[in-house]
Amino acid sequence: MGFAEIIGQKNQLDILRLALANNRLHHAYLFTGPEGVGKRTTALALAMALHCTEKNGDFCGRCAECARIKGRNHPDVRVIERLADKKEISIQQIREMEKELRYRSFSGGRKIAIVDPATLLNPASQNALLKTLEEPPPDSLLILITASAGALLPTLRSRCLRLSFGPLPRQLIARFLLSEKRVKPEAAELLAALSMGSLGAALEMDGAELGERRRVWGGILSALKAGDYRGAIEAAEALAASRDDALQFLEWAESWYRDLLVQTARQDTQGVVNLDMLAELQLQGTAAGVERILSAAANAAGAARKIQRNLNRRMVLEQFLFGVVGSR
Repeated sequence: MGFAEIIGQKNQLDILRLALANNRLHHAYLFTGPEGVGKRTTALALAMALHCTEKNGDFCGRCAECARIKGRNHPDVRVIERLADKKEISIQQIREMEKELRYRSFSGGRKIAIVDPATLLNPASQNALLKTLEEPPPDSLLILITASAGALLPTLRSRCLRLSFGPLPRQLIARFLLSEKRVKPEAAELLAALSMGSLGAALEMDGAELGERRRVWGGILSALKAGDYRGAIEAAEALAASRDDALQFLEWAESWYRDLLVQTARQDTQGVVNLDMLAELQLQGTAAGVERILSAAANAAGAARKIQRNLNRRMVLEQFLFGVVGSR
């Protein structure tokens, strides 16, 4: 075990290793990047490296301290998440976190708090967190994890050391699926492509189910004709039933439009995500202009960010699909 076992993100891990070796860790970090690329894994790895009793500057993953952190029952390491019955991370959770960080460490090591995802901090929670960042308790470490730092207050961002995590290479994900999960080569290549650089997404995907859903989503976009706003409203209502489903649709839609751009600009399959839908891509790519494709991809990404910030799903999806029918 140890940092060497974490897939990808070498530069980010090297920065943290160097800080550990020189005892120069910052008191607060902001880990940004797509979902499923190792941000939380790295945060927990850093916590284990600080508490591990077997290794210095790394972690074994087996000792009592590491096991307690992995099991989420270490008294000095806390992960702050949205409560099951809430839409946001409340100011009360942040106040409790701040109080705990000021307690004396049980193990003699650092007190560590990991906020994931930090985008669910409402303005009051963020302002409460500023107090901790401005006057950090001795021997404390705060890690904020987010897909996009734009939803955080500038004053909050400025007090954290930012590490940006990028999508993982497709080949790296495919290789992991082949070697560790025994996925067949063709399926591994497709899942790696569809994951958009997210190992977490690749591991969660059911290839057959996802294939069917993507065909349905492709049918929705294909069926929307110019000016068909009623159809867009009906499609938005169906897609908005589940937050996770809505986000998956928008992430797929962004990949679809990127594939259309590749087909339009290069006329080859290198970099194409939806490899099993090439016929549909080639058909639509000939009828779409580059500007429209770029606009649609940007709109899909923007809609996903709005839903991640808990804006009304149906209204966000309607706005996105109105853009689709309005540009045809």
